[in-house]
Amino acid sequence: MAEPTRARRTFGPVVLLGLAGAGLAAYAGSRPWLDVEAPGGECPAVQGFDYSSLERGSPLAAALALVVLAAWGVLLVTRGRFRRAVAWLAVIASVGYLATAVEAYWSLKPAAREDALERVGRSSGGCPAASIWLDNVWWPAALVLGIVCIAAAAVAVRLVPAWPEMGTKYDAPAGAHPAAAAGEAAVPTENIDIWKALDEGRDPTA
Repeated sequence: MAEPTRARRTFGPVVLLGLAGAGLAAYAGSRPWLDVEAPGGECPAVQGFDYSSLERGSPLAAALALVVLAAWGVLLVTRGRFRRAVAWLAVIASVGYLATAVEAYWSLKPAAREDALERVGRSSGGCPAASIWLDNVWWPAALVLGIVCIAAAAVAVRLVPAWPEMGTKYDAPAGAHPAAAAGEAAVPTENIDIWKALDEGRDPTA
C-alpha cells in the first residue's frame, strides 16, 4: 500500500521537472550554440560583415524539445496504455534531443567555419574568417537539459501506472453513464442531480 502512495507523490515533482526541462530545452535549442570572434591583427574584420550571422543553434533540437513538452501536456489529460505510450514518446524525443546536441560538436562548428570562409575568407586576402568555438553557454546547457528530459520521461514510463488520472467527470456524458448509453435513465448520485430529478417530477431512487 505504501509503494503506490509513494509513487503517486512523485506525480507533481516529476511532471514539473519534465515541463520545466522541456521548456528550457526548447529555448536552449533556439539560442546560438557558437561563439564567433571576428579576425584581428593582420586579418582585420571585413567592413560591413555581421559576424553574429555565423552563430546558430539547432532547429531540430528545438523541435524535438517541443515534442517532449507537448507529450507532457498530453500525459496530464490521458489514462491507461495511451498515457504510457505518450511517456515513451517523451523518452524517444528526449534521446533525439540529446543526440542532436552531441552530434553538433562534429557538425555545427565545421559547417559554420566553412560558411565563414566562403562568405568572408575570400574577400579578406585568404585570412581566417573568424574564430569559432562550440562552447557557448547554451550548448552545454542543451546537453544537461537533454539528460534532465530523458530522466524525467524515464521516471514517467516507470511510475505512470500508479499516478493519479483525470476523473471520469471530464469524459463525455455517454462514457460517464453507461445506462444512458443503453437508452436507460441514469440513476442520479450527486445531490444536485437528485434535486433536479425531483424538480422534473421523477423519482431519483427508481
